[in-house]
Amino acid sequence: MKKAQHPTLLLILLVPIISLSQTNQPGKSKVTIEITTQMSPPTWALLEREVIRANEAACYEFFDKYFDERGYLLAVERWGGDDGPDDAIENVADWPVLHALGASDEILHLYKKAWEGHLRQYTEAKTVDVPFARDGMYYKEFPVMMDWMHNGEGLRVFNLQGLSDPYDPDFQKRTRRFAGFYMNEDPGAPNYDPEHKIIKSLFNGSRGPLMRKATGLDWAGDPIEIENRFHLGHGERSYEEMVAHFKDYTETIGDHPQNLSATTLAANAYMMTGEAKYKDWLLEYTNAWLDRMKANDGIIPSNIGLDGTIGGATDGKWYGGTYGWGFSPIVPQTGETAHRTRVYRGIIGFNNATLLTGDFRYLKAWGEMIDKVNANSKKIDGKTQYPHMYGDNGWYAYSPNPVDWGILDCYFFTQTPQDRKRLGSSNEWIEFLDGKSPGYPEKTLRADLERVRRIHASMQEDETTPDTRLADDPMKYNPASVTGLRELMMAGLDPGRGGAALYSRLRYFDPEKRRAGIPADVAALISKMTADYVTVTLVNLSQTEEREVVVQTGGYAEHQCTYVESESKKIPIDQSHFSVLLQPGAGTELTIYTKRFANKPTFTFPWDRGEVVKVE
Repeated sequence: MKKAQHPTLLLILLVPIISLSQTNQPGKSKVTIEITTQMSPPTWALLEREVIRANEAACYEFFDKYFDERGYLLAVERWGGDDGPDDAIENVADWPVLHALGASDEILHLYKKAWEGHLRQYTEAKTVDVPFARDGMYYKEFPVMMDWMHNGEGLRVFNLQGLSDPYDPDFQKRTRRFAGFYMNEDPGAPNYDPEHKIIKSLFNGSRGPLMRKATGLDWAGDPIEIENRFHLGHGERSYEEMVAHFKDYTETIGDHPQNLSATTLAANAYMMTGEAKYKDWLLEYTNAWLDRMKANDGIIPSNIGLDGTIGGATDGKWYGGTYGWGFSPIVPQTGETAHRTRVYRGIIGFNNATLLTGDFRYLKAWGEMIDKVNANSKKIDGKTQYPHMYGDNGWYAYSPNPVDWGILDCYFFTQTPQDRKRLGSSNEWIEFLDGKSPGYPEKTLRADLERVRRIHASMQEDETTPDTRLADDPMKYNPASVTGLRELMMAGLDPGRGGAALYSRLRYFDPEKRRAGIPADVAALISKMTADYVTVTLVNLSQTEEREVVVQTGGYAEHQCTYVESESKKIPIDQSHFSVLLQPGAGTELTIYTKRFANKPTFTFPWDRGEVVKVE
């Protein structure tokens, strides 16, 4: 191999190869940057590897305690918004991110086992009284009919499987089928009205939309014994209080912003197949919501009637409907008012549209909406307070904290000073990327380690049995703790509980094991992020073995790396990925320049993509 002039960098041009993958083309070349500069293991790097190791050990033990050999959750199966199928699979939430970061393949195996078991378990589970789930809570491996606050939570694992396992035939079939439920490809699930560009009900799924008002029974599920057996998440002491909790949740006809979470299904199908129909539907639906915002003085309405009009199913009130801007039901146990709007889930659709197009107008509109809401602040007891709800008498539910829904998403995508200003100094991760909080990496990684220890200790003390355990009870013992790893290694947003994709600036792959995730002994720290570049330090903690890592620009290769700079050396790339060969104990800082959103996002692994790199 011919060494470059710079003593620490080696540029290799491999001979063209042709992969067996159908996505590849002849003429593909590989760029490898070899790093020989020695780097004493930084504390953050040692902590990253320990966080991964601790997560793995705790997750193995969690799975052994709460799942059986079929992948079934050891809990009482129920339907409902209080406790239901969505909660069951959330018990392995963040495990897909953990594996995509570099945790062992056993993590992938276990969460897939839980997912497969989950689909069987809740297809077999049936209601007696709730009418639409009497033949199974799942139908065609998807919730029969529920709102997208819960549907999204139930898809947190599936929607991220493509990060690590996009070639699984079952995943591919389900990706198409699930997206098809919202594109009217299944005659039994006419969820979407293409004329008015609406999802027709807050309740929707594989059996279509619920075209009547919802009842407390629909939300609460079948009668169940509570006292001396279960502890409900909302504090209900009896089944009667469970039904009463949902007595005001009746206005479900028509569209709601949280239905925008369904766009992740189409985004997944597009990233798997590249077929334009999925992108077209996603943009048609999201653009319709953007138009509604414009027609409603920049505020996203919380109800669209079946005729396509704003507030059409709620007496013309743009703020009406369950989970709407004016949704403040009474808590039955206390008689107090709870403010429960969920319009903020709409940001998921806007993020997906931006991912597929690179068009920032979606997030520009969202950010301007937040400004409009906060502009209605007023002095209360001498202090500035901000509204979070809107009802018949105007803005209400004032608090000292301004509305901040989605402002991190806006800045992450746009990288504009205006969107950065909204964040202020409230986000320490962003402060670190701006060079203002140098201790953040160690702080957040130690917090993740502490969380693993604390959650594991609590899990060991859990004395519930499968017949006294509801599906959401083990969730508080799920040890997966990935905040620091996700932010520091890949500059990634939290997918959250809405079933979102993983939006990130970098991702890593192990070319030796042919899998997603950073290789053993390698650590990565992104210390700077701008619209044009990210700065990352890569280090090999092994003192005896070299490690090769593939660096991908974008969670789904949506960004194009133009060149990499290290120690004043510029290496042209012109691909969505490149390789770094780290000699034993070696490490360096790389500045990776990109054209963001220049590529069609894809699940396809780097070595299976037909790209040509130009090396001068």
